[in-house]
Amino acid sequence: MLEIVRVEEEQREILAHLIELYEYDFSEYENSDVNSYGLYGYSYLDYYWTEENRHPYFIKVNGKLAGFVMVCGFCYVAKEPDTLCMSEFFVMKKYRRQGIGKKAAIEVLKKHPGKWELMVHPNNPVSHKFWKSVIAEVAVNEVREVTGVEDVYDAALGTAYLFEVSPAE
Repeated sequence: MLEIVRVEEEQREILAHLIELYEYDFSEYENSDVNSYGLYGYSYLDYYWTEENRHPYFIKVNGKLAGFVMVCGFCYVAKEPDTLCMSEFFVMKKYRRQGIGKKAAIEVLKKHPGKWELMVHPNNPVSHKFWKSVIAEVAVNEVREVTGVEDVYDAALGTAYLFEVSPAE
């Protein structure tokens, strides 16, 4: 059973631990290093409880933590104030390739109908394929793909997908 559960502020440290796993996975694309404490760190975590238009969620499967989704209003391409961005998305390896990530992504997108921007690392072809399949299921109009987006990743140009999700019926 899949659940998307909002992360409460008192669960911040749990999310911070999961973000470390995510950053570790992502380091193969970004060539990231840990800091002197052995952590990657995530500079924007506290903002998820102090700023509007930030939404942190846990992905749970049968009551167990399986990943997280972080949504925010900061976008790189779309400059309309009502556009949301899937800032971080992580499914632990145990739960990958079972359709859990796709179901979780679709559920979160549908929780927030309207305009969306998804940014994908150019060196992660699996991510491109995954997000294209998710977007194909939720987009209500034309999907715009923008390549060569600067200042997203350390040494690579990002690809943004812009689309709209309709309200649930």
